[in-house]
Amino acid sequence: MSRESYNARMQERPSPTQLAQQLATIPLFAALEEAILHDLAAGAHWAFYAEGEAVFWEGEPAQGLYYLQSGWLKVVKSAPSGREQVIKFLGAGELFNEIGALANLQNPATAVALEPSGVWLIRRETVWGLLQTRPSFAQYLIENLAGRVQHLVELVTDLSLRTVKGRLARLILEDTTGNQFHRPQWYTQAELAARLGTVPDVIQRALRSLAADGVIEVERHRIHVHDRAALEKIAEK
Repeated sequence: MSRESYNARMQERPSPTQLAQQLATIPLFAALEEAILHDLAAGAHWAFYAEGEAVFWEGEPAQGLYYLQSGWLKVVKSAPSGREQVIKFLGAGELFNEIGALANLQNPATAVALEPSGVWLIRRETVWGLLQTRPSFAQYLIENLAGRVQHLVELVTDLSLRTVKGRLARLILEDTTGNQFHRPQWYTQAELAARLGTVPDVIQRALRSLAADGVIEVERHRIHVHDRAALEKIAEK
């Protein structure tokens, strides 16, 4: 399939029935009746974003809760110099912007498509209606938000207390399947550096150091873990 054909297919709006079925698999929505899920899906706003396009910008009024149908996004904070700190990478099937669904606040960060991505928006007024009538929905949304807060606490801890090499080791361990850390095409050293709060040159040196020690082997789109125990020790530093 050509890139043009793939993008055209990605842009096709899924039906409300398809969205309702997908929402039913998410713990946040699982307790809702089928009719409510269909109403949610019917009122959701669909948008397709090309690679590099912003889903929303930091400082803009928040619109509600988002569901990533397909593709990959990054949520980032940017400095006036242009340097980025990636808060989180998001893959298909994930919810995001819980804060925007709960409070009439500005977006605290920017969400950008790393590849062609389809996104649903469930507007704040819809979310609030469910919060007022469905306690189980409120409970799951609070749990999701608590998970985001925990993630931010861990991010601050990593940036403050661990070396770049330690942060890299921990990230590889967290994202490794079997003994391989797969890197999509968009997952460049620049993106990896932004995720770990540093610059590409420092990441390159850390990768070379780990490889020289025989802990990992670096290929174009994957990293092989050869010594998991050693990597775990480095991740603690």
